[in-house]
Amino acid sequence: MRTPEPVLWLYFFYYFYLMQIAENIRQLKQSIPPNVRIVAVSKTVPESSIMEAYHIGHRLFGENRVQDLIKKQANLPADIEWHMIGHLQSNKVKYLAPFISLIHSVDNADLLSVINREAMKSKRIIPCLLELRIAKEATKYGLTLQNATEILSSPEFRLMENVRITGLMGMATFTDDTAVVRSEFHYLATCFKQIKADFFGNDPSFCELSMGMSGDFRTALEEGATLLRIGTLIFGSRT
Repeated sequence: MRTPEPVLWLYFFYYFYLMQIAENIRQLKQSIPPNVRIVAVSKTVPESSIMEAYHIGHRLFGENRVQDLIKKQANLPADIEWHMIGHLQSNKVKYLAPFISLIHSVDNADLLSVINREAMKSKRIIPCLLELRIAKEATKYGLTLQNATEILSSPEFRLMENVRITGLMGMATFTDDTAVVRSEFHYLATCFKQIKADFFGNDPSFCELSMGMSGDFRTALEEGATLLRIGTLIFGSRT
């Protein structure tokens, strides 16, 4: 039986879409410094698209919903490095603790305590980033610099043996005003340097600055980003 022509066009379209994912990653990696890593943001993206990136050697993917992350982690290759980049509720930490490579979004002391407890149960040390609120938007989560300093200075944190703070994360204001975005990224980089000097001066593992997405990653690079959270420029616009 002959395949209907519209179906053939659909196959061709999907084939070229998959090929474009690989090309997008190649071009991005060629345009950034070798010390900077790309977190391919795979939210709402089918597993076949993730595998296209995987087949050309990309291993670092980020999700912002726990239920999607654990499903994909179960179905996809075990050597993928999964990052939790979205707001994380304490009652869902237990689902991530056995495998998560990095949690970007620690925005309160209680959450960090839960991560430590669940990591202990899984006999792991989980790397985490403190999320600072650098944008003025009310919908953004995050700590103030003072909040972060209080957490790191607390006796409770000093007793946490199953978490490792490896840097900071921040989300800039959603705006076309590059000056606003740059000032927010610059502030986050300044906070990173201050926290590094005050608490992690002799700890080389405190080295990550997660900032910059598809629309502002070049500005983030100029301000010192080491982790870029890129979705649209790799997988295309979400529907």
